[in-house]
Amino acid sequence: MARPKTDLPSAGALRSCADPDGRLSVRVTPGARSEGVEIQAGQVLVKVRAKPEDGKATAAVADLLAQALAIAPSQITLLRGATSREKLFRIPPAT
Repeated sequence: MARPKTDLPSAGALRSCADPDGRLSVRVTPGARSEGVEIQAGQVLVKVRAKPEDGKATAAVADLLAQALAIAPSQITLLRGATSREKLFRIPPAT
């Protein structure tokens, strides 16, 4: 069975949730049925299929954010929350 298309907000909407230093706070739901990035009341919610073991969910979150921002995953840096549902990433400024 084919996987459904991932729901992603626009890059501009995601960047507007980041602070002036490019820090983006994210709430993660690992082990979800479907993957997606959603913005609710100014908070970024990310659902990933990956289980929270050995950093797989964190890597999946970075990949989804990079896909939504149309940048390489290597440009996204995890600042805080490697083992937490609340994560803080640094994203590059818009070009």
